[in-house]
Formats: sequence, C-alpha cells, structure tokens
Amino acid sequence: MAHRPIHIVGGGLAGSEAAWQIAEAGIPVILHEMRGVRGTDAHKTDDLAELVCSNSFRSDDAEGNAVGVLHAELRLAGSLIMRAADANQVPAGSALAVDRDGFARAVTQALEAHPLVEIRREEITGLPPAEWGSAIVATGPLTAPGLAEAIARETGADSLAFFDAIAPIVHFESIDLDKAWFQSRYDKVGPGGTGKDYINCPLDKPTYEAFVAALIEGDKTEFREWEGTPYFDGCLPIEVMAERGPETLRHGPMKPMGLTNAHQPDIKAYAVVQLRQDNALGTLYNMVGFQTKLKYAEQARIFRMIPGLEAAEFARLGGLHRNTYLNSPVVLDGTLRLKARPDLRFAGQITGCEGYVESTSVGLMAGRFAIAEALGRAPTPPPVTTAMGALLNHITGGHISTDEEPGKRSFQPMNVNFGLFPPMEAPKTEGKRLRGKEKTVAKKKAMAARALSDFGAWNAAHALAEAS
Repeated sequence: MAHRPIHIVGGGLAGSEAAWQIAEAGIPVILHEMRGVRGTDAHKTDDLAELVCSNSFRSDDAEGNAVGVLHAELRLAGSLIMRAADANQVPAGSALAVDRDGFARAVTQALEAHPLVEIRREEITGLPPAEWGSAIVATGPLTAPGLAEAIARETGADSLAFFDAIAPIVHFESIDLDKAWFQSRYDKVGPGGTGKDYINCPLDKPTYEAFVAALIEGDKTEFREWEGTPYFDGCLPIEVMAERGPETLRHGPMKPMGLTNAHQPDIKAYAVVQLRQDNALGTLYNMVGFQTKLKYAEQARIFRMIPGLEAAEFARLGGLHRNTYLNSPVVLDGTLRLKARPDLRFAGQITGCEGYVESTSVGLMAGRFAIAEALGRAPTPPPVTTAMGALLNHITGGHISTDEEPGKRSFQPMNVNFGLFPPMEAPKTEGKRLRGKEKTVAKKKAMAARALSDFGAWNAAHALAEAS
C-alpha cells in the first residue's frame, strides 16, 4: 500500500532521527531543512545533524548512568544518530565523543542515499499546512523567527519561550533532612498542597554572608554574541541579585519570613533557601529563584555551602541561554501531538528536552508515533520505566507546574536522569545491608536493567507491528 509522505521540518538530530525511523518503516519522508538556503548564527556547515556545541554524547555507561541507558535504548531501536556516532567515535574515556564533521557527514549521506527520503533545502516560515497531512516540527533551539511566530500564534503567546532561565534541580534523597525541613511559608496550603510543600534550608548570618560573597566572586559563563542578554525582573540570575546589595537575596528568594526551623524552633534563620517539588514522583526538587550563569563546577561548590545541601546531587544545574521551546505539558499530548492541531507533532529541543541524545530520542519517538498512525494503529509510548518513557513523561506531564514565580517559566528543559524514573529499592544482598554510595549504585543498576528490559519489549512489539 502506498503511503502519503510524512513531512519533517528541521534536519537536526531529532528531525534526522525521525526521518530515518519513518523511512526504515517503509513510509516516504520529505525533510525540509533551511540551511543551504539560510544559515544560523551557530551552524558552520550545511550538513544535517551538525553538532553546534560539544562533540560529546556524554556517558556511555548503560549500567549506572541514565544517559548511557538512553544510548543503549537508541541502539536497540536502530538509531541512525547512534550508528553515525559509533562509526565516528574519538577517544573520551567512558564518554561517547565523535568527530563532529565525520558524524554530520555520515548522517547526511545516509539520509541522502535512502530511497524513501527527499531532502528539500528551503525555509518553512509558517506551520506546516493542513494539506501536508502528518508532519513533525523539529526546528530546535534556533527556530527561525517566522516559524516561531507562527507556532506562538497557534499555541498562544505564553506557550513559547525564547530563553531558558534554569534553576538547579536536586535529587531528593541527597538532601539532609536533619538540617532542612518541610514547610510552606506561613504554613499556607496551596492548590493540592499540604502546607509543607517546600524543603527549607536555613542560613545564619555568617553563612549567608559567605554564600553571597561566593556568588559574587564565582566564575560565570558569558552570553554568546548572538544570544544577547535577556535579563528581566522576576528572572534575574541569583548572582546578579547578589551584586545589587548584601541584603537583596534575603529580601528576595532567600527571605526567611513565615518560616520556623522545625529542628531549632527558637532560633530564627537569617535567610532560607527553599526547594519545591519538581515532579509528580517526588524524586526531584527545584531550588526556587536560583537561575544562574555560574559555571557548573562553581554551582556545585557554592550551592553545597547551603546547610542541608552539603552532599547535594544535582539532576540539572542552572543556566540562562537562548532556547526556543514549548510549554509542552500544556500544549502537547502524550504522543507529542499539538493539541490544537493533532496533525502536527513536535520533536527535539523545542519540546523541552536538553542534550544531543535526548533530542535524538524524542525525534525517534515522534517518528515511531507517526509510523503507527500512518499504519492505522494507535501510538503507544515507551513505558515510563525506560529512559525514553521517563523523558517523554517529563515533557508531556510528569512535571508539576506552578505560577508562583513571576516572569519565569515553571516548565524547564531537562536532561535525562534517574530522578525522572519511577523509584526502585536497592536489591537486597544476602547477609549484607547496603548503605550510602553502595546503595545508590545498586539502585541505579537496578533501574538501568529494568529500563533496558522494558524498552526491549516495547521496541520488539513495535517492530512486529510495523512488519505485519
């Protein structure tokens, strides 16, 4: 049976992977890529899947690292991006790094050679027209202004952001609750809350002053020339606020009013750092108001000065940079379709994931969902126990939204991490009780093994469905 072509806008990692998956399933693809007609400020070549930042796909450890698990899932699913990465690998210890020119060339050549892929070098300035039928928009963080405006018109002006203002996210189990405590300010109960919706970390005056000094002195990243400096009130980096005066933070995001230290109720904290639950699983907590341009190593060092966070493990560190992305939990359904236009899917960084392999995996899922529909079947997302399923769940619904911080988007892009997976107990070892690091390592290994087992079953079912 002849199938209508599926259109893909954007030939980055997500668009290239989606195109490959669809074509390999026997369905024609038209891939629209503007580079070759119009360049961007970040890209250097016209090759598909060009890597504009690092050449690293990060950890390749599929037993104890969530990124490595995602690598393994992509390989199981016949990913073109992983095939090209493996073929162009350069030494990088336990990480997977690539020769970026060879990698992009390999992806481009594979798609150019595929009999079911047509590459059109043209700029798409509006949303794909309805007459195209099924389409995937995968235009990434540098979506051209015309298309971005069209998306904003369709989804609502507030549904598209152009800059990340990211606060760090901490793994709950790494917070010291002998120093921190649960309480909402003035014990206020919000919608769906308990009056204990925040974790509070108290600072005395000397600790606060040392912390502010460290923020001001810390090593910061600079904006790239083409990014501009998008500071706006309600979203200032924590170190910029600190520079405005020594008392600014304790009258802003670190104000102690309305909070009583459960461990020392007679001692009033000079300042308090609040962390808010970030996901429905309760495994991740967001540092409220702590968006920052500090370099990653500095963030970890300085934020561990906060009582209760001395051993903090970060699922994501903070940042502020140019990035076009949707408020996906609001505007997309569970298979990445735009609720306002179900003929359109979105994929890659524009959906609110962060990172090369994450973008690739969302492209792969969008491709698989489009394949299922083309074959007259209901798309089935990967289980939430898998790396892909956990990431999809974050994008489409696992995140807890809040409007409490003005000027700041509640939903923020995320790398894959074990905090997005349903938690597991560490497996019991005969005659030995696991503690500390040993217990953490065992839990990660168990989650990785469960993910790959569940993904293998999902992938096999999809492969059989496509073949039948």
